[in-house]
Amino acid sequence: MAAQPLIRGDGSDVRVPFAGSLSYADLAALADASQVVLRAQVKKVSRLKPEQAPGLAPGMARLLVEARTQTVLSGAAQGEAVRYLADVSLDAKGNVPNLKKQIVLLFARTVPGRPGELALVDGGAQIPWSGDIEMRTRAILTEMLSTEAAPRILGVREVLHVPGNLVGEGETQVFLQTENSAPVSLTVVQRPGMAKAWGVSLSEIVDQAVRPPARDTLTWYRLACFLPRSMPPGASLSGSAAHVRAAAEDYAFVIRELGECTRTRPAVPR
Repeated sequence: MAAQPLIRGDGSDVRVPFAGSLSYADLAALADASQVVLRAQVKKVSRLKPEQAPGLAPGMARLLVEARTQTVLSGAAQGEAVRYLADVSLDAKGNVPNLKKQIVLLFARTVPGRPGELALVDGGAQIPWSGDIEMRTRAILTEMLSTEAAPRILGVREVLHVPGNLVGEGETQVFLQTENSAPVSLTVVQRPGMAKAWGVSLSEIVDQAVRPPARDTLTWYRLACFLPRSMPPGASLSGSAAHVRAAAEDYAFVIRELGECTRTRPAVPR
């Protein structure tokens, strides 16, 4: 087969784990990078020659896949037939697994001027379909399309710690830099005789009554997966060294409370 002028995503090669093991962060990263998410059934698969698959990882094959669209979960409507390039793991005998008639979930971008052609957001963004995976993906897409969705976090803009009038009392506010300049701030409050508490605000109003986000939600993902693990040097606007230390301790408290951003596959470039 002659080489096809198809566009691949970012060119990375990913060994996709069993779809049921994909974490919230895995699916959120795929959805976040996609212009279109759809369910399709594989109709035809052609393996590219080595010279047609530059940068392919050992033990992988690059395939030209032709599939029939079943439903579009997000993005522009697609025609009945779509085609794209995907990287898949070879079996123990070095053969391409039989994908014909398999139902898959595709995370992709459209290709301008080429109707019916998609570019997966990475080589492994063809995920074996299951009802659970589709349900989880739909929930994430619904969160992302909400007018109240948390914006992408780019970093920490500034941190301010204000001590209270009593020993052990204080409040730290962390103002974040976002992709669309939408306001996001974290507040950590310490009161004598009480456990330290924190929350996140997605508005200009910083309220001490804010709560931390639940795990495996979009707001949690934005924070847990993209905040720096420690307070950046120079981010604190507090005057004294003691205030800076208090701000850094409160920031570290938030990171511990958020927990690990668990991934089973490489993160998709945003």
